[in-house]
Amino acid sequence: MEIRHATHPSQIGGFATADLRANYLVDDLFPTDRVRLVYSHQDRTVIGGVAPAAPITLPAPDALRSAYFCERRELGVVNVGEPAPVTVDGTAYDLAHGDCLYVGRGAESVVFGPGGCFYLISATAHASCPTVLSPLAAVAGTRLGGVEGANDRTIYKHIHADGVASNQLVLGVTVLEPGSMWNTMPCHTHDRRTEVYLYFDLPAEHRVVHLMGRPDETRNIIVANRQAVISPSWSVHCGFGTANYAFVWAMTGENQAFDDMDHVAIPSLR
Repeated sequence: MEIRHATHPSQIGGFATADLRANYLVDDLFPTDRVRLVYSHQDRTVIGGVAPAAPITLPAPDALRSAYFCERRELGVVNVGEPAPVTVDGTAYDLAHGDCLYVGRGAESVVFGPGGCFYLISATAHASCPTVLSPLAAVAGTRLGGVEGANDRTIYKHIHADGVASNQLVLGVTVLEPGSMWNTMPCHTHDRRTEVYLYFDLPAEHRVVHLMGRPDETRNIIVANRQAVISPSWSVHCGFGTANYAFVWAMTGENQAFDDMDHVAIPSLR
């Protein structure tokens, strides 16, 4: 398990491109022979991924000091690949592309089946919520934006206050329509939560320019398909792609209210 410490907004002014990527970009997320895990001290969020060629069990790294991964944690799993199963304590759940599986605190065994490409995000949990499969096809999407702003997109909420129950994890998928490339514009911050974006369904030769940093001092990270960006609570998080794409947005922290955010007016960005 890779460990990443939290950063202060005053540090970002001195970060070169390599520093930005080392602190906030999570790449090489989907090995075929193991689960890759990154522990961020931003709200103690764990990010991970695996694209198993054979069944692989979610480990409990020594850094967690736990008998099994979900002993004190909850877990969100999103399949960004081909349909494949995830088995939790002996019960198999079939995940299609874009489906989400919430795994509650106390689940002792999580096994990822071959053929899928599973993105993982985990938060600490004080109580046990039921393990629930949330198919993308069963989620009522909310259409936002429009072609005039190049941000015609649909937001699908999987784990949230009015959907799949959790302790603090909030998670969904946003899909941009062909011809639309902007996400989350106008942008925002939310001081009580860390957010992570995983970009997927982006053609291999294309990229997303992800904006982060304080609203008055933004920086950018060039992101490829199936790479994630950690966004601290003080940072904006938005981007523009060279082609349309989808992304998993997931938040960990104090407040689960989806609209708990501080909007940033476009003219105030610097």
